Amino acid sequence: MTVSSARATHPHTVTTRHRRVCPLCEGMCGVELTVENNHRVLSVHPDPDNAWSQGHVCPKGIQLGALHHDPDRLTWPMIRDGEKWHEVTWEEAFEHIETLVARVREKHGQQAFGFYGGNMSGKGFDSSRYMMLLLQHAKFAQRFSSSSVDQLPKNLTSHILYGNMWKIPIPDVDNTDLFVILGGNPAASKGSIFSHRDVMGAIKKLRARGGKVIVIDPVRTKTAQQADQWLPIKPGADAALLLAVAHVLFAEGRVNTGHLTELLNGLDEIRRIAERFSPERVADFCGLAAEDIRALARAIADAPRAAVYGRIGTCTQPFGTLASWMVDIISILTGNLDRIGGAMWSTQVAPHLDLTPPYPSDAPIVSPPIRVRGVPGILGQYPASCLAEEIDTPGEGQIRALLTLGCNPVLTAPGSERLAKALDQLECMVSLDIYINETTCHADVILPSPSLLEQPHWDVWAWPWSLTSGGHYSPTTIPAGDRPEEWRVMARLGAIFGGNPDADVNKLDDEFFAGICRRVGLEPDDAFKIWPQRGAERILDLCIRTGPFGDKMGSNPDGLSLQSFKDNPDGIIIGHAEPQGADAITTPSGKIEMAHPHILADLPRLEAAIDDTDNSLLLVSRRHLGSMNSWMHNVDKLVRGKDRCTLQIHPDDAERHGLAVGDRVAVESESGRITASVEITDDIRPGIVCLPHGWGHNQPQSQLQVARRHPGVNINILSPGRMIDEPSGNAVLNGIPVHLEKIPEND
Repeated sequence: MTVSSARATHPHTVTTRHRRVCPLCEGMCGVELTVENNHRVLSVHPDPDNAWSQGHVCPKGIQLGALHHDPDRLTWPMIRDGEKWHEVTWEEAFEHIETLVARVREKHGQQAFGFYGGNMSGKGFDSSRYMMLLLQHAKFAQRFSSSSVDQLPKNLTSHILYGNMWKIPIPDVDNTDLFVILGGNPAASKGSIFSHRDVMGAIKKLRARGGKVIVIDPVRTKTAQQADQWLPIKPGADAALLLAVAHVLFAEGRVNTGHLTELLNGLDEIRRIAERFSPERVADFCGLAAEDIRALARAIADAPRAAVYGRIGTCTQPFGTLASWMVDIISILTGNLDRIGGAMWSTQVAPHLDLTPPYPSDAPIVSPPIRVRGVPGILGQYPASCLAEEIDTPGEGQIRALLTLGCNPVLTAPGSERLAKALDQLECMVSLDIYINETTCHADVILPSPSLLEQPHWDVWAWPWSLTSGGHYSPTTIPAGDRPEEWRVMARLGAIFGGNPDADVNKLDDEFFAGICRRVGLEPDDAFKIWPQRGAERILDLCIRTGPFGDKMGSNPDGLSLQSFKDNPDGIIIGHAEPQGADAITTPSGKIEMAHPHILADLPRLEAAIDDTDNSLLLVSRRHLGSMNSWMHNVDKLVRGKDRCTLQIHPDDAERHGLAVGDRVAVESESGRITASVEITDDIRPGIVCLPHGWGHNQPQSQLQVARRHPGVNINILSPGRMIDEPSGNAVLNGIPVHLEKIPEND
């Protein structure tokens, strides 16, 4: 909702106040924007009246205006001619794309087309709801996404355990007595696959009421600094640690599966597996004393309520699937899954992921192996680390055309140097993005997405991870001008890449919407009478009205619709989620599959690593509150100040390598070499060095003026593409063997 007010500075000046939700992360912070003449953002402030965030906001949300007005942001389609870019009309851009795609199809067939989707595609009002339409019609032979550089192990284990890749348990930090965090840093991420208005505030309240917080991480993060205990684990050892916790729970008779007992398959198998992982066996591998492991197990078992939460550090490591699996297994064994104060599932007002999932919800666990490396596809996609070799390796099925959507894998995916070179070998590359960045600079055509203020917002990627049921609709803040709606752009791209460039986009949308209606038991003809207007808003209204709190198309007059939220611009909060029991489980057996063969097959690899002594210096990554992976670095206020791209190193390792604060050091892995400045800190365990993720803005072809003044270094030059978590294909970004070399001052 917009509230107008007069301002006497100029007879033609009118300011308006807009209230909306920042879409950048799972925090969903409410902000107030003052906009001049429906065009220029004058200020952005936290919104104290927002029913969800109640005035809480992070530094990124305050910069939504700066992001919108960024002079480097694209507002018209761009076509590349050599190293030069030309602004063109939308129709000219589509015609050029049709020509390029037709050439590739004629020469190589449909098997030559690939796709890479990024996190930012989930932030758009249309893009988050129309990804499936695009993929259905484009018929890409190979699909990649940032999921395999992030949370794919959690998707995989949730799919196996509960029957739904998006059924990811969420820690109930507001009601727990013990919060155990593995590989997560809410002080920087605000919560990831964990939506809460103020996680650090909730941690403070938890401790004030007598609860305890334990952080398990190789680095004493800002979150760990606010905890009661920091356990400095070695990278890649989380699965071994949790298996040893399970060992103690069984050995000491502390297993209590509570109300889920009759829903469990494989409990006896878990008992037999845990017997092999005593605290004494895994202690050296974990870098933790056996007695500390036993104390952790007893703390979880003895707490009246315990919430165990594993995030990106448990996914982006050599044993990401086993670690993600064991986080949930520990919750099950201690009776803390599906329980107030433990880990629970959300009850969403608008369950988009059930109706418009970004990838097929019925995708098989394993699909045929990819061409070059021979690793299987997992849940409908292939490892991002395989993209470069699929482009630059000749042979049948070689990718010759690529569509990217809201991503920058040249900075965020492993083996990034090879990928940057490979992209230039493509015969056709099209990107949907707002910048000419390190990835899109290789494209032939860039189609600009609307800015975050030029579109409405209802978060598809935060409410699923919230234990508060509610919602907030944000109308468009600034008109988008003369450009096609983004759903039309995505539908047309899907048709072009799928070999049907003359498809009727309106018909494609109607067919897509009809399919959603059928999934909820609505006759499409009846639905079209209710929603004659095409586009994402009717999908949102359908999701709300057929959801658990909806008006059921009028049969529940007290229920909600999209209009309910338009009438309540501060949002509507319904209440806390409740335990779901058997209703949450959709596996074929109707039981929680604790011991699935796909997961158990990776245990021998873990055991071999435990028994193999490796004293290599290991590299891990880190994140900052002002960053969004490789994004937001072109906003001056978020990157100014001291250099963030330092190599953090423990004093003992610095002394061993003859390093002092500010020294330049070369960091080398099997895949590459970078240089960085040294930062010495005891907030990191010995044997570990740490660099931030998402930097390296020094490519001359990119057009990010601010980011290039603060380039940092690209940690993914050091991330070998071959290093993956084998069951999921997820990239390994933590635990990479490296060695250091001091750079002489005169070099």
